[in-house]
Amino acid sequence: MQAPATITTGITTGCAIGFDELLAAAADGARQLEGEGVLSLALPLSARDPLALLDHLEDGERFRFLWDGAPGLCLAASGRTNSLELSGPRRFELAQRFSAISLSRLAAPQTCPALARPRVLLAFSFFDSPLQEGDGVAGVQAVLPRWQLSRQGRHCWLRLQRNLGGDVTARALAEELWEQAERLQQRPATGYRPTSAGRAPAVRQRSAWQAGYRSVVERGLELVESGALRKLVLAVRQELQLDRPLDPLQLLAQLRQRQPGSCRFLWQQGDGPALLGASPERLLTVRQGQLRSDALAGTAPIGPAAELLPHSEKDRREHELVVEAISAVLAREGLQARRPRHPRLARHGQLVHLHTPITAALAGRAPLAIAGALHPTPAVAGLPRREAMAALRCLEPFERGFYAAPIGWIDSEGDTELRVAIRSGSLRGNRLELTAGAGLVQGSVPERELQEVALKLGVLQQQLSLEAVA
Repeated sequence: MQAPATITTGITTGCAIGFDELLAAAADGARQLEGEGVLSLALPLSARDPLALLDHLEDGERFRFLWDGAPGLCLAASGRTNSLELSGPRRFELAQRFSAISLSRLAAPQTCPALARPRVLLAFSFFDSPLQEGDGVAGVQAVLPRWQLSRQGRHCWLRLQRNLGGDVTARALAEELWEQAERLQQRPATGYRPTSAGRAPAVRQRSAWQAGYRSVVERGLELVESGALRKLVLAVRQELQLDRPLDPLQLLAQLRQRQPGSCRFLWQQGDGPALLGASPERLLTVRQGQLRSDALAGTAPIGPAAELLPHSEKDRREHELVVEAISAVLAREGLQARRPRHPRLARHGQLVHLHTPITAALAGRAPLAIAGALHPTPAVAGLPRREAMAALRCLEPFERGFYAAPIGWIDSEGDTELRVAIRSGSLRGNRLELTAGAGLVQGSVPERELQEVALKLGVLQQQLSLEAVA
């Protein structure tokens, strides 16, 4: 490669990095590693949309990830440098250990802003193991990606991480990063544009779910009314057959427009199904040692029903159960939780929720240990937790998989963000599976729970711009 001394394709003014500087950083990192290990290099770019450029980051391994919190952090990643996949009750502990080792042992010789830090990407399943071996997804998947493109505001960084050895030298890695940066700078700076023009995808067929769900809800409500459970959150899965195969990025672009208050996400391994969604619920965020978790329970459509939500005894009781449970978990972990006295209303797309943010100082605890203690909250499982989880295994006729489980990342400084994968679906070709749930407490009425689930499924289909075939 004959690289120019300085890049001329528009890398961000004020923090430009010349090729000689990048090469010197690569050599410094190689010395730190003594020639073996993961070298992590980064370059600033002029503002680009990671959603629009994800397809251009992909390599032969076909892992891809999107974290779209715009106007906050937007992160696209592809390829695997290191990865972990396992099931079992120690999955949070082992994911923390994998993340700490992967991030502490790599050489990242440059000083970069927080948005550009190396990250391990994480996707947990709802249960720690599939009900039957070989069925469902692993308890946790963790990936240190090869490519990472991150943007926040007008700042944008591209990072490349590879194991040194053989043909992969420090100079070769610097050249690969430089050439990729130049290619991305030549792409349009505007947002994602679908490759297929014309009308939105249409739904040819929807699976029926109401009768089966009604039966499950009635059985679950018996457990609640008998006092065996204080709360139970039962989910339903609906399969949609579309009129053509669909790119998940097209659906995520729709969700960005219609769910601006949520965090959009994508997780896809190889040619497997793509997990995608727009989560309004934060399991935990850690920033500079400060933790925040969201209690989000109680739902209504926008309009007159939303104005009545704070006064609904059933919804307030359901919400307070979640607040109390999260606060109790943090207390058991030795953290002092703080919360506002009354819930607020949070709008996400066409739905409104009761929302209480809960904060605490992390006090040196491992973020994923706290996540393991919090998951699953009563907002997605029930109370008492163990009994509710057992009831879900018995009553729900499908594997939850990633649904309502933590997804997110942890960075090299320990900052962490995990969302709860609700408002989500699984896409493979022209088959889209959507999952939604409703919480049962004393006073719940089966008909209302069916209406709530139908509302959530319908809103998600609407926001994905899916229409029935005429």
